[in-house]
Parts: sequence; C-alpha cells; structure tokens
Amino acid sequence: MASGFRVSSRLGPLRRVEMADVARPPSSRRAPVDLTYSPEHEAFRREVLAFLDAHRSKAPRGRGAAQRPSAEALAWQALLIEHGYAARTIPKAYGGFGAAPDILKSRIIGEAFTRAGLPPGLQNQGISMLVPTLLELGSEEQKLRWIGPTIRGEIIWCQGYSEPGAGSDLASLQTRGIEDGDDFVINGQKIWTSTAREADMIFCLVRTEPDKPKHDGISYLIFSMSTPGIEVRPLVTMTGHAEFNETFFTDVRVPKSQIVGQRGQGWFVANATLKHERGMLGDPGQLEARLQALVELMRTESADGVAIMENPVLRDRLLRLQAEVAAMKFNGLRVLSATMNGADAGLARLIVKLQACELAHQISALAIDALGELGVLYDGAPHLRAHGVWQQNYMFQLGLIIGGGTAQIQKNIVAERGLGMPREPRPAPEGTH
Repeated sequence: MASGFRVSSRLGPLRRVEMADVARPPSSRRAPVDLTYSPEHEAFRREVLAFLDAHRSKAPRGRGAAQRPSAEALAWQALLIEHGYAARTIPKAYGGFGAAPDILKSRIIGEAFTRAGLPPGLQNQGISMLVPTLLELGSEEQKLRWIGPTIRGEIIWCQGYSEPGAGSDLASLQTRGIEDGDDFVINGQKIWTSTAREADMIFCLVRTEPDKPKHDGISYLIFSMSTPGIEVRPLVTMTGHAEFNETFFTDVRVPKSQIVGQRGQGWFVANATLKHERGMLGDPGQLEARLQALVELMRTESADGVAIMENPVLRDRLLRLQAEVAAMKFNGLRVLSATMNGADAGLARLIVKLQACELAHQISALAIDALGELGVLYDGAPHLRAHGVWQQNYMFQLGLIIGGGTAQIQKNIVAERGLGMPREPRPAPEGTH
C-alpha cells in the first residue's frame, strides 16, 4: 500500500475501529488511526483542487454516460487523461497516463471531483468493464488496438451476455458460433443489451464448443456492431425510454482471432468482466454525489414554508442513508487496499454491488418522498424538478438491482462464498433421482 495515511503497523491497511474496540475499557483500546495525509499526498490533493478550480468551466453538463458522448464530454475526457485524472494507471503505450498505482491518490481524485460536483470523466461498459478485462487477459494486439480509442470515448461498446433463457443461469446461453474456416458463424439472440443502438462494438459470449459442459464451451468474442446479420430492437422500460435492447445474430461472421483469452475459456473471462461491472455499479463516489444532490434538494424544497430538511422523519432517513454511504466508502477503501496488496478482499468485495445498487435506489426513493406531490410528475410537467432525474433514477435503479447479477443471486454469493454457509439446494439433473 502507498504510504499516505500514518497507521500503526500492527493495525494493517486502512483498518477502522470495530465494535469490539468500542466495548473495551479505555485503557485497553487500540491506538486511534491517524488519517493525516503525508506531505506528498497533501501536495497532490492541492494539485487536484487547483486543476478543478482552473478548468471547472470546461466540464460537460448533464449525464450522457451511457449514450454516445458529446464533443464537450470527449474534450473533458482528453483533458483528464492528459493530467492523469482519468485512465491514470493505464500504460502510456495503450493511451493512458501511465502512473504507478497509488490507492490514496486515486481516492483523493475521486473525492475531489465528487465534492466539486464535477464529472470524473467517461464511465461506460467499454471503459469500466472491457478495458480492465483486456489489461488482465487480452493479447498485446488487442490492448494496442482497442484500449486507446475506448478510453478516449471514440469507441462505444455494449455487452452481449444475457439471453431470454439465460439470465441468472448465464452459462446456459445458446447463442452459437460454428467454425467455418478462419471465422465463427454466429446465430442466436441476446437481451437487455444496454447501448446496443449506439455501440460501435460488442463483447459477446458465444457457445463455440457445443459438446463440452456448459461452463467450458463458451468463448468471449469482440466484434463490430455493423457486421452484417446483426439486428437491434429497442426495449422500452417503465421509465418510458429504451435503455435496453434485444440483439439478434443471423449468420454473423467473426474472425476466430477476435477471441479474448482462450477458445472455450470465455466463462473465466466473463467473470473477470463481471467483477469490474459490479465494481462500476458499486462506485462509492457516485453514491456520495447522489447523496449530496439529495441533501441540496431537502435544503431547498419546502412544504408550508418549512424546508424539507426540518421534517424529523425525512431527516432521520437522510442520516441513515448518510451513514450507509460512509460505510460503503470505507468498504471501498478496504477493497482497494486489498487489491493493491495483491490480496482477495473476500466478503468486502462481494457485498459491493448488492449494497450499492439497493442504496442508490433508497436515495432516489427518499428524494421522491421529499418532493411530495411533485415526486409523481414526469415528461416535462411545469413544476418538474431537475428535469425529472429523480423519477428516472427511481425506476431505472430498480433495473440495476437486477442487472449484473440479481439481488437474490448476490445474496447467495455473499452467503456461500463470503460467509461459508451451505450452498442453496440445486435441482437434480434431468434423468437422475
């Protein structure tokens, strides 16, 4: 771990006070953790703050993270990469800034952008999920070809995982790639394909070894969404928008050289991507930004001339959410610390996606309740607040609780892998008794 916080060596990295410590008599409690930054990290913090002050006017407005980025967003991303505030640890050879990993500097950057209310650069499936997968498992040619344009926002990616009959049981997928010379000919269907209409490329799970067990016969392919034989059909959700799509493949030819990792080992590669996806969905910086927006809402909105913040019931809910966001933030530090030390974060990592997605929805739910009758408005109503972002988030975040692994599946993973509890009973295979 980088030396920034001065912590007693016997406490371990980023250790926090536990309930057992609190229960001890004062004379037997462990020494408190000193969270003072080292001179190096304090200087870096001032550098980041100076950058934000100098360039605040260049930051793009609006969300647009999942859609094709605007020229303003692309320019902001290029500026952040140039200064090392985006793509910080990606090697320069692949288009990144090339800095050595430093857990504290990464946290300083994230916290500074959150407190300033400025976007931390592009965050999408290509940048947050595919790029780290390629860094870990891609070939040198794939890294050189795809990482640079992806982190710059020039290429938008979508993810071809779920199918109508393969959601939670993803390994049952039936989209097939039949070998034909140097190509696979792909036929099948994917569903819930976010950004498929905007995407240039797809990373897709395809069954290329039909005679092998279901987890062993899958390959992880990347190919262009303009390849002949691909059809995209929008799926309108309860938000009124088509965030998801159905994607159909009919005799789509993909070179065998476009496999990431080894042929038939796509399940292993896919799980690496899922790890990064769950980290993206559980970003504590995003939760802090949403909480800040909620605090501002409750300060500025009023009922009968009294600020919503003065309502004791709603304020109590806000305080509970504030505590949970703080817990997620420190849990994120624990996960980052373990990663930097080459250790498995274990249970701390397993709870991230489950807790963060449910917490994000609870933040939006409180905003809706705080707005009262204004919380049910939509589609450009005269008194709509923040262009309806709270209503949009409230409904869309229900989908995120399902996407990337449902809450029920996540709880099974936490119980079985994190807490060592017995596995959930599985149905016996057909033909057995």
